[in-house]
Amino acid sequence: MIAGLLVAGAAWAWVALAGGRVATGSAVVASALTLFVLWFFRDPVPVLPPDAGLVVAPGQGRVIEIVEVEEPTFLEARARRISIFLSVFDVHVQRAPVSGEVEHREYMPGKYLVAWKEKASEENERASLGITTPHGRVLVKQIAGLVARRIITDPVVGDSVERGQRIGLIRFGSRVDLCVPLHWEVTCATGDRVRVGVTPLARLPVAVEA
Repeated sequence: MIAGLLVAGAAWAWVALAGGRVATGSAVVASALTLFVLWFFRDPVPVLPPDAGLVVAPGQGRVIEIVEVEEPTFLEARARRISIFLSVFDVHVQRAPVSGEVEHREYMPGKYLVAWKEKASEENERASLGITTPHGRVLVKQIAGLVARRIITDPVVGDSVERGQRIGLIRFGSRVDLCVPLHWEVTCATGDRVRVGVTPLARLPVAVEA
């Protein structure tokens, strides 16, 4: 996709050199679109917090909800769900919130409701990744939004992931849910702006050596 836009932008730039307002205007639009897509798919390297006991944000955006829910697919218990809304201006790469082994991976087709609605967690197109740690299980949900049409999840069952490792991508507006055990301390609040792989959302129940 990015390569195609770069080729198209170069082609329009060449056409613009031939002259004409229409060609020049088209070249400007094509170049702006190319730059936006390149910026949208940026993948900054996170600076992990030094405390290895902190659970980092799997997505970048604003925390829109922290609620207690029943999580039957992987945690198989009541859990704390932390929901992050990603606007089109946020980084859309997802990263592992904890280190552990992937023991669950599932894709579910669905609707494309606006991602900040609570129903989006259960009704929208989504992919789930369950990670087992020595301190319990966590579930990361990549949820499509109103304009998202493709979810990419990189790890497969049996893979080991490290905290902060890239695990996937959602194209355009979307939502990321993190479900953690109820006894884990939540360190964020509704309304917080969080950075993927950087901002702590919770803390493991026991001290962990860095």
